[in-house]
Amino acid sequence: IARLEALRKKMHRELDGLPQRDILTFHEAFPYFAKEFGLRIVGVIEREPGAEPNARELARSVELVKKSGVRAIFAEPQYPSRSARAMEKETGVPVRFLDPAVTGPSEPAAAKDAYLAAMSRNLEVLKEALSQ
Repeated sequence: IARLEALRKKMHRELDGLPQRDILTFHEAFPYFAKEFGLRIVGVIEREPGAEPNARELARSVELVKKSGVRAIFAEPQYPSRSARAMEKETGVPVRFLDPAVTGPSEPAAAKDAYLAAMSRNLEVLKEALSQ
């Protein structure tokens, strides 16, 4: 618990002052995370994991990115990235990957710290994406 609380405090220290607060995600995996760290989810591209958006939904998402000024699109590494790459190409906004930490490593020895490692990587991804 102490390590989790230390990571949460570190994440607040490093994310709270970032100038960008708006994010666009591919799945509805991050509302709890966004609320904790004061991020605003301006849109979700795929409502159902694994259900690729159709052309109309992608076009709406492209327009949302252009209107909102979002500077990063966040996808999850567990899902195919074809739609994410199409969004990146159409908008010029980079796709970055956040791990919702719903799956763990296959080696039992790595499982002990898997959540902490995933959240530490997410912190670095967010800092890079939202500080520009």
